[in-house]
Amino acid sequence: MRWLTAIPVYNEAKTVERVLAEVKKYSPDILCINDGSSDGTADILERQTGIHLVHHPKNRGYGAALITAFDYLLQHDYDVLVTMDCDGQHEPNRIPVLLEAMHSDIDIVSSSRYLRDFRQDTPAPTDRRFINRQITEEINERYGLNITDAFCGFKAYRREAVAGLRITETSWGMPLQLWVQAARLGLRIHEIAVPRLYLDPNRAFGGVLNDAEERLAYYHRVIEAAERDPLPIASVRCRCSAGVPTASACQCGRPVEPVNFSEMVS
Repeated sequence: MRWLTAIPVYNEAKTVERVLAEVKKYSPDILCINDGSSDGTADILERQTGIHLVHHPKNRGYGAALITAFDYLLQHDYDVLVTMDCDGQHEPNRIPVLLEAMHSDIDIVSSSRYLRDFRQDTPAPTDRRFINRQITEEINERYGLNITDAFCGFKAYRREAVAGLRITETSWGMPLQLWVQAARLGLRIHEIAVPRLYLDPNRAFGGVLNDAEERLAYYHRVIEAAERDPLPIASVRCRCSAGVPTASACQCGRPVEPVNFSEMVS
């Protein structure tokens, strides 16, 4: 299995060298997406050896950086994409754990900071924990998922799963569009536990999203919009024991098409 580790980077001059030094121990191929950094991060990345580098001329957003990573995966010969943040909250030594969990019948392995407790856990900011819990519960109830952390960016994606996604959300709500599309496509999801490490409690989202109520309303808009995203029939998995994606039907004989949750809600 050949994998690529992709790291969105925005104004991480203080941490990027240390993070990359650790990631290089566990991933032979690394892609950094410099999302319009203005603090010298770009220069640091240019001096790095042994990485692939894409620059966004201006800041386009967290989701946009991951869209670039998805595109890079599909344009190159990788089987799995690992994504992680560059602020130090994701421990690179857990990359092998993600990959080990990527069995043949799993499409997305997602890390969770709330699946179990670790000795090194730090408290989550109150508003972030409240919103994460609320959104995660809503997604599980509405889309039949069983996740415990809707927002953790430390993930592994199978190439075929990425090929079926149609991600367009460029900001912080991108993971929610991902979950809705994954549910509609019938993708198989597995969670692993990781420590909850909030190293900078004052770290902000920026703009109106610094307000918790505005952020929650924005997340709900992303979820509602994702229910109407056009998705390729050929990427749908049937929710049966056979569960293989085909153009129009599973080997169980059941017709297969993306679930349209907006039509199911009265």
